[in-house]
Amino acid sequence: MRILAIETSCDETAIAILEFKNSGVNSRINSRINSRIKILSNVVSSQVKLHAKWGGVVPMLAKREHQKNLPAVLKRALVRAKIKNPEKEIDLIAVVNGPGLEPALWTGINFAKALSTTWDIPLLPVNHLEGHLFSVFLQKNREFSISNFQFPAVALLVSGGHTEIVLMKGLLKYKILGQTRDDAAGEAFDKVAKMLGLGYPGGPAIAKLASQWNSKFLISNSPKKIEFPRPMINDNSPAGEYDFSFSGLKTAVLYKTKEFSKLTPKIKEEICCEFQQTVIDVLISKTIHAAKKHGAKTVILAGGVSANKELRKQLKYKLQATSYKLNFLVPAKKFTGDNATMIALAAYFRWNKKKRPANLQTLKADGNLKIT
Repeated sequence: MRILAIETSCDETAIAILEFKNSGVNSRINSRINSRIKILSNVVSSQVKLHAKWGGVVPMLAKREHQKNLPAVLKRALVRAKIKNPEKEIDLIAVVNGPGLEPALWTGINFAKALSTTWDIPLLPVNHLEGHLFSVFLQKNREFSISNFQFPAVALLVSGGHTEIVLMKGLLKYKILGQTRDDAAGEAFDKVAKMLGLGYPGGPAIAKLASQWNSKFLISNSPKKIEFPRPMINDNSPAGEYDFSFSGLKTAVLYKTKEFSKLTPKIKEEICCEFQQTVIDVLISKTIHAAKKHGAKTVILAGGVSANKELRKQLKYKLQATSYKLNFLVPAKKFTGDNATMIALAAYFRWNKKKRPANLQTLKADGNLKIT
């Protein structure tokens, strides 16, 4: 089976074509996954440089760029996959219908509808966050396999616009345990970076300065001068047990910057290090708490922020330090950002379970789509 997937939820125009062999799911045991997968093509056209001067993604500008880029990206994807007759060589088209920026989502949906009609190929909508969940299976190599995934699983989905803890009781069986009440972790990184004049996107810039300060701190062993509160880290109430809130942390950083007459490189490094560690501490604490309470056998870290080296390293270390034997899954760094390969992977398992194509007349974008 070959699936062509389209991703336009934000500022990446992406199309991928994947080939699947063997049955995807054992219907009797939903934790048994046995699939051989080949990535025929994975094309991503980034708009980061275009949006950088605005300090963030401008929805209508993203829409315009998607409209311009989609035909060219499709052509490259087909050429790299060595597909000359897509109407005969593609079995399914998948497209993200949410969550994300609705003007951007609509460009991908309308493009997918046109291809589905022209090629007479069924179309399947895919939740962007579900794609991130399945991205943990993606490897650096073009051919790989998936087998024996263990449920229940607890997933930390952390990206530019979303921070959620999701319980997976089985394949495609989700329950949102907690989510951010205001800013997502990725948004907080971008806003703090803007305060410090580090540019967009903020995550890599903050991580770089944090690493520089941490290296100096380890060598000098000097006392830490800047500290931020860990928001909601000890909230075990039913209402906030798994929820996040990073708006107050962002404000704390703003007030801290006003304490200095000049933000020297050293001060910026220390602020970045403490801010990053604060976010990591909260994310890890909530995730491990959820995994223990729900008897998880697998812990997943996915989304754009999962590329953060310290978050990956520290979560893995904390999981190994627990008395529970937990599998830890995190995507290859090249698949942490928005890409269509993860969308094709999610579409494969959803199609295997339901085999229900979209109604082209009613399919629409939903910027606030929940994972269900």
